[in-house]
Amino acid sequence: MSGFELDSRLSADTFVVADLPLCRVLAMRETDHPWLILVPRRAGLVEILDLPPDERALMRAEIDAVAEALRAETGAHKLNVAALGNVVSQLHVHVIARFRGDPAWPAPVWGRPAVHPIPRADLDDLARRLTARLGLA
Repeated sequence: MSGFELDSRLSADTFVVADLPLCRVLAMRETDHPWLILVPRRAGLVEILDLPPDERALMRAEIDAVAEALRAETGAHKLNVAALGNVVSQLHVHVIARFRGDPAWPAPVWGRPAVHPIPRADLDDLARRLTARLGLA
């Protein structure tokens, strides 16, 4: 993973959950929603298309695995999965568990402060359960 450095804004807003074969899985620190971010541990990527085809397929498989684990652990009514990159250009994909009646429902969660942040201990517990579900514990 030579040359990989996590963007300082992602680093400031998240903590590391696990490393998959390609992606680092991060969890947002202050949010009303269980919110994970996958970042390929490769330098200079902006778009999924910047990955070679085999790693593109691997990233999609890792996104699916993380999304399935998050849905199973949270019982989310909906998963928001997106690679925007308008503010942070480093390639990263958001996987957000959404619930009817959550503080932003049904609007997007982007750019709004948390109304009822998830306590860090709860996020740590979720991270442990997710790593176990992903076979990394």
